[in-house]
Amino acid sequence: MNKRQALIAAALATACAAAAGTASAAANDKEKCFGIAKAGQNDCASSAHSCAGQAKADTDASDWKFVAKGTCEKAGGKLTAPK
Repeated sequence: MNKRQALIAAALATACAAAAGTASAAANDKEKCFGIAKAGQNDCASSAHSCAGQAKADTDASDWKFVAKGTCEKAGGKLTAPK
């Protein structure tokens, strides 16, 4: 690897690290909100399926979305998964 490629690689690594830090900070401002996801718009797996975007019904209590902290219950959701 020549000097120019090394500089480019270092710059890309720095940019990726900065982006990851920003994403992490943004994730800290969010919380899981159960029971508000529309069909096909959930953010992750539940007991009924293994991936995001697979919710079959609107407002299923086991499906969740990330929302801004403090807004879940105002939107009609719950902060804990159903039992």
